[in-house]
Amino acid sequence: MTTDLFSHLNWLAVLAAAVAYFMLGAIWYSKALFATQWAHAAGLKMDDPSKKGLGKMMLTSFILILLTCLGLALLVNRLDLFVWISGLKLGAVTGLLFACTAVAISFVYESRPTSIYFIDGGYHLAGHIAAAIILSCWR
Repeated sequence: MTTDLFSHLNWLAVLAAAVAYFMLGAIWYSKALFATQWAHAAGLKMDDPSKKGLGKMMLTSFILILLTCLGLALLVNRLDLFVWISGLKLGAVTGLLFACTAVAISFVYESRPTSIYFIDGGYHLAGHIAAAIILSCWR
């Protein structure tokens, strides 16, 4: 059962979806979009040279995004989706009902500004949509 579950996946598409999701984050959290608002709300200085471990955080983030895309690929295959609009719908549903709610649960217990939730939640919603579109079209 387990091998059959993974045997029909397009692993290159999973990797491409993860790279797209990750690169979306580079754009999303850039100064062109939300870096300034996010850093201000979080009380962080983005140009702080003492910030260590960024590479490890980025690698960990990519691995987690890769796992997310693997889960999306399993759903795409199980639902037999082949067109971009189906991927968009699936990404919107999983982004809102899984990613945004998981982020919200963390925010319930943290004393962080709501603006960070909307920036982070919006990123994961957009990431799910982008990944699901790629996975639906590239089977």
